[in-house]
Amino acid sequence: MRKPLMAGNWKMNKTIPEAISVVKALKSAVADVTDVEILICPTFTALYAVSNEVKDSNINIGAQSLFWETKGAFTGEVSPVMVKDTGCSYVIIGHSERRQYFGETDEIINKKMKAAITIGLTPIVCIGETLKERECNITFKVIEKQTRGGLTGLTLEQAALVVIAYEPVWAIGTGKTATPDQAQEVHAFVRKIYAEMYKDAAEKIRILYGGSVNSGNVSELMKKPDIDGGLVGGASLEVESFAKLVKYSKQQL
Repeated sequence: MRKPLMAGNWKMNKTIPEAISVVKALKSAVADVTDVEILICPTFTALYAVSNEVKDSNINIGAQSLFWETKGAFTGEVSPVMVKDTGCSYVIIGHSERRQYFGETDEIINKKMKAAITIGLTPIVCIGETLKERECNITFKVIEKQTRGGLTGLTLEQAALVVIAYEPVWAIGTGKTATPDQAQEVHAFVRKIYAEMYKDAAEKIRILYGGSVNSGNVSELMKKPDIDGGLVGGASLEVESFAKLVKYSKQQL
């Protein structure tokens, strides 16, 4: 049984005092949750402070990216060792904004993913098609290329540790959402491709949906057999809205 994961990607938002304030309130709001794993991914500058704040709570911390080298002359980059040193257990790899604005390719994403696993961080590897690609009916071609290219070269043991996030680029921050059936179709396809690559590991990994997840659609999305959680953007920035997503199962009662 795969335990659902609700991950909040704060992107480039919140100063350190703002982040601590939100986390203090979030700890209280989700303290009773045991059936869902909770993760927040603040900016690099807030990671250490937030990590200290959530100690002895049910909230995990992740980074939004990293570099694949452990140290060296790479001005402005943050290494896997440094990320783990802040208290992180997860890291987002290859978010569509990293692909779009910073030129990250499947090859770069693969290197970052392997660096994360080597240091003991769980990578959340992002894949997803643009609106143009969906309209051209090449969604599955794009998804297969990104999955095989970004997630290649793992041992079976390593492959079982990965989290994948399907985020249709056309649904990120737009208010548009893939229907539960559309999302399930892609999630099932990803699991099939992953099974071809890594056999039984495909049934162990969690595949998250990312793309304007909110309290109005989370329950229906989470009913689908291959959707194991959410990678949440805007709705994770406020305590009330993120807590509702974390407690989605209680909304169905």
